[in-house]
Amino acid sequence: MFAQVSTVAFLGIDARPVDVQVQIGPGLPSFSIVGLPDKAVAESRERVRAALCSIGLGLPAKRITVNLAPADLPKEGSHYDLPIAVGLMVASGAMPGDEVADYAVIGELGLDGSVAAVTGCLPAAIGANAMGKGLICPYACGPEAAWASPDMAILAPPHLLVLANHFKGLTCLPRPNPELDTGQPETLDLRDVRGQEMAKRAIEIAAAGGHHLLMTGPPGAGKSMLAQRLPGLLPPLSPQEMLEISMIQSMAGQLGGGRLSRVRPFRTPHHSASMAALVGGGSRPRPGEVALAHHGVLFLDELPEFAPQVIDALRQPLESGAIVIARANHRISYPTRIQLVAAMNPCRCGHAGEPGFSCRQGQNCKERYLSRISGPILDRIDIRITVPSVTAADLAQPPARDGSREVGARVEAARLRQFERYDAIAPGTRTNAECPPSLLDEVATPDAAGQKLLQEAALKFGMSARGYHRSLRLARTLADLDGEARVRHLHVAEALAYRGGGIGGLGENARPPLQIESSLAAPF
Repeated sequence: MFAQVSTVAFLGIDARPVDVQVQIGPGLPSFSIVGLPDKAVAESRERVRAALCSIGLGLPAKRITVNLAPADLPKEGSHYDLPIAVGLMVASGAMPGDEVADYAVIGELGLDGSVAAVTGCLPAAIGANAMGKGLICPYACGPEAAWASPDMAILAPPHLLVLANHFKGLTCLPRPNPELDTGQPETLDLRDVRGQEMAKRAIEIAAAGGHHLLMTGPPGAGKSMLAQRLPGLLPPLSPQEMLEISMIQSMAGQLGGGRLSRVRPFRTPHHSASMAALVGGGSRPRPGEVALAHHGVLFLDELPEFAPQVIDALRQPLESGAIVIARANHRISYPTRIQLVAAMNPCRCGHAGEPGFSCRQGQNCKERYLSRISGPILDRIDIRITVPSVTAADLAQPPARDGSREVGARVEAARLRQFERYDAIAPGTRTNAECPPSLLDEVATPDAAGQKLLQEAALKFGMSARGYHRSLRLARTLADLDGEARVRHLHVAEALAYRGGGIGGLGENARPPLQIESSLAAPF
């Protein structure tokens, strides 16, 4: 007796087809699973045996072999329980094989036959739809699977017996309905931040163009408050972005109730996070904080307190928009189109540069602290600003006129200009920060005065090619906020000022901005 059931194996957010081949033949009673199964798959034997017994189907006293093909693809996770059980039921004649062949199957079994939720149901549904099949999944995962396609057949049984009765015609499982998370996110208004007008302007520019941002300032200056209000300035998620975010959250088991999230991610890992926690990995690779922040904001507070090698692990995902986790037997990729926002103190004491402050650690405290952040990481950050202390006079002032709603409207208008521009010449590019260098001459060439200023700055401050291109992208965003088609001298000057603020200067070899005394400083 032989049966074959379709299921999937996960490589990142991609679902690869896997055939569960079940053979019940003569020989000494045994139950073996082959095909590179991990420990969770190998333990399926006991869960499947108990689940079948709970519905009155004992395993025959024969030799049972389950092959997970292709045999050279690693199989991980507990979602193979249900396809193995269904394969055994088909092979023993308890379920019609011709009807089951139209579905891919995933699900974990309880000892009582209940079908428990598993991670990755949304990618599995998309993968099954690509194979031209329907999907059998746990009841709790039905709402997320229904988003794969409105025409796709989906069965979401709560129990193995319910599934068997459905194929026998004794009951009918309805198709689950796709659901959205209806919870309202907490709204933080930019109007709550008193003073810090330059920082608010930088936050608006970063939101408009999707630029990375680094804020340097003493404790209590409002850096975290500003970062927490950035998601409220970003435009709503598009359907494609919502689907991509939900696929990653599904793989991480963070899609509550199978409902797709409508909120842009805002991830704030602690500075003790390991490299695997930040970029993903582990013995069973899972998405890290960078992937979970896809199409959202990754906020790294107290940036120099992170391990230097952990910070440097962000180089590739910030540049390419994807993180690749390589292992000896497989290679996994996760999308990481994120907006990095980082905050830090100017030194370990936190008050370097403030009037009347004498550092307890000596003159080299600031240099030692800043040296924990490498030049290549700083070169990838578009906006670097200094956030000064808030005075009592600032706190006594009335709230600012423009709050998150007003700033968000300007950001959305600037994003719309970018979408219309790139939709015609570079489909898939959403913001100026993602604009490829090959298009910058077409979309961000400044006027003659701006071009001259940019070239002089690049020569004087040792600006890298990456820094040169990021300055152009930043100037393009400033022009979009002003509603202008051409990048002007004023936009280039402001972009260079943001590139030179905070720490690190205008490039890896630049002098600190407070030491700049030249004709270039005049337009700033």
